[in-house]
Amino acid sequence: MAQGQSGRLLSLDLLRGLTVIGMILVNSAAYLQSLGGFPAYPVLLHSAWAGYTAADAVFPAFIIMVGVSIAASMAPVKATGEASAGMIGQVGLRSLRLIAFGLLISNIYWLADFDHNHWRAFGVLQRIGLTFFATALIYLYAAPRARLVLAAILLLAYWPLTLLPCPDGIPTDLNAVGANFVSWTERAFLGVHAYRTGPHGYDPEGLLGVVPSIAQALIGVAAGEWLLAKGRTSTTVIGLAAAGAALTLAGLAWGLVFPPVKALWTSSYVLLSSGPALLALAGLYAAFDLKGWRVWGAGFVLAFGVNAIFAYVLHELASIVLEAEAARWLFAQGARILPPEAASLVPVAAFIAAIWLPVGYLYRRGWIVKI
Repeated sequence: MAQGQSGRLLSLDLLRGLTVIGMILVNSAAYLQSLGGFPAYPVLLHSAWAGYTAADAVFPAFIIMVGVSIAASMAPVKATGEASAGMIGQVGLRSLRLIAFGLLISNIYWLADFDHNHWRAFGVLQRIGLTFFATALIYLYAAPRARLVLAAILLLAYWPLTLLPCPDGIPTDLNAVGANFVSWTERAFLGVHAYRTGPHGYDPEGLLGVVPSIAQALIGVAAGEWLLAKGRTSTTVIGLAAAGAALTLAGLAWGLVFPPVKALWTSSYVLLSSGPALLALAGLYAAFDLKGWRVWGAGFVLAFGVNAIFAYVLHELASIVLEAEAARWLFAQGARILPPEAASLVPVAAFIAAIWLPVGYLYRRGWIVKI
């Protein structure tokens, strides 16, 4: 399998890098819009509830790559036929680190002002940590076919779970914010520690949403095993692309009766977002790992992909010290020659470039920050 000098799969690092850049782009665009005066392209904003935009495809693509990475990194252990206590301990420690960093960046403002802000229990890194832990254990102890069956069971079982009556009396409507059993559990058990509070409160990274997230990571595991088994052949690309197309179509069809809702991580949303991720992985694998392309600018993306979690944490921490006036000044300069929506991307591009400076340095030195 054609890989970089460090033995890493280029297509995986590239797609992971594009995903992290996408997460920074989407988060920054939403933040600027919240300030007022920064119009954004609709595709860069998450759906208000039910629906699907390009922004909604970013985080699930990272979950897919969590699964691919599990298959790629743990294959030697899997080949021995048994997982050592040391390996399980490493999985547990990494999961705990992800959750700990997630709690930190989810609660920076609470740490600065204990009296006026409620801390949040869940977040992006917490979701990744929990998903990674469960998926890694399933990978180590279950056969490939059993894992796919389990993924299907999780997705199918999650559907009726979302439709259970809400004990607080709110009529179930998956197209309405918070009007479902999953959101009720977040209101009931997380209370003021959920992302959104109130009678229709919810948490987009809540605990029950980990169930379909695990299924999505298992799809990534299957993709990773396919890459390892088939190697540098056109069959690898065709298989990934076919799976991506099939999942996309299945997600669209399922979405007619089970709407895609990112905040709930609905099963149709899992399929609908997994498809494009596999299609993108197939294209990048064909270009960079099969044909050996070397494209200008790839190093910029790889820097984010090799240290993906570090880059994400850095952007979250850096966003705390962002100056709104500096963003407005950059927007004003861009607005002289660009349409308003495009001008809003000028401060976003500057922020991404600022995050690249340290991750680019790490990449050039060949350093990987383990989180």
